[in-house]
Amino acid sequence: MKNLAYIFQALLISVWWLVMLLDDAFRDAFSYKSADEHLMSFFIFPDFIVLVLLSLIRSYKRQNWIEYVILGGFAYASLFCLALTIVTKSGFLPTGTMLLGLGFNVFIVFSDQLFVESRHSDKRINALKTFVQIVLIWTLTLFVIPSLLLNAAGKKVELNFDYLQIGSALLFILFSSLGLYSSYHLVKYGSGTPLPLDQTQKLVISGPYGHVRNPMAVAGIGQGLAVSLFSGSYIVLFYVLLGAFVWHWFVRPMEEEDMYKRFGTPYDQYKKSVRCWIPRC
Repeated sequence: MKNLAYIFQALLISVWWLVMLLDDAFRDAFSYKSADEHLMSFFIFPDFIVLVLLSLIRSYKRQNWIEYVILGGFAYASLFCLALTIVTKSGFLPTGTMLLGLGFNVFIVFSDQLFVESRHSDKRINALKTFVQIVLIWTLTLFVIPSLLLNAAGKKVELNFDYLQIGSALLFILFSSLGLYSSYHLVKYGSGTPLPLDQTQKLVISGPYGHVRNPMAVAGIGQGLAVSLFSGSYIVLFYVLLGAFVWHWFVRPMEEEDMYKRFGTPYDQYKKSVRCWIPRC
């Protein structure tokens, strides 16, 4: 699975640079105010050597040191972009993109260490932690990032309260309710939280989990689609679909492998009887 992740990363970076070179509007969206107009072009060769080339090499040759070099490249670039944002008070989109890339590589390199059972069995503590997680994650993924994308695209969302906006708002509430209800079952019956770093101690197959294996992922993607419909933005829709792709092909397999290690045959039977995306009656 890591091999596929590095191929995907190399392809994504290459396409990003190609669009940067060909499209002025796209290039402006990923620029910093008051910075030299040629500044971003200085990153081309380091990106292709350290990030693209090494990612392709790592996809065919399993060497841990290559992973750490790539991770170091993302860390250095992220700190550089963060400094530019602080100095120029701009470039939140490119800096945010680099930080997402850094987070993706942290997940790839340390995936075996990121799935940890919760140390608390107290439902009140787990409920509080889950509430904090939901507020932070939903704010970042459903409001902050879409707002940066819309701002970079020069698009303002007007509240028309037409059928599309009302329908998308109702859709958002529906999927949010699914996410909250799924979280409730993880806290009550799983003795843990939705976060992989603080996950459940027990296998949860009740409530929404009795109908579909990943109701929180379904809820998150549904929320994102509702946000894209409400804003009428194709760039937000692309962001949501890209997130769904990354979760399904890279996060989900690692999570399921960890679940099998912890719960064994009961999880294997559950996986065979309950589908990943399509709910059963």
